[in-house]
Amino acid sequence: MTGPRITPERRRALELLASSPHGVNAGLLVFVHDFDRRLLDGLVKAGLAAAEREVVVARGKPVEIIRIRITAAGRGALADS
Repeated sequence: MTGPRITPERRRALELLASSPHGVNAGLLVFVHDFDRRLLDGLVKAGLAAAEREVVVARGKPVEIIRIRITAAGRGALADS
């Protein structure tokens, strides 16, 4: 394999992201799925995932969230491992 090393935890994160076509709220990944923020940051820095800031309105107030989605490189890493 020539790309970044895919640990079991990275694989679990990438598989979850691959199953979510619109990406996943980073807060949900941390608090519900128990991923470490450093792991998510590492996926983004390695180009396996992308992070996008988004503003949504909740109870009439704007709230900024981070949405994480898998990239083509992330899909390729899953296929190669």
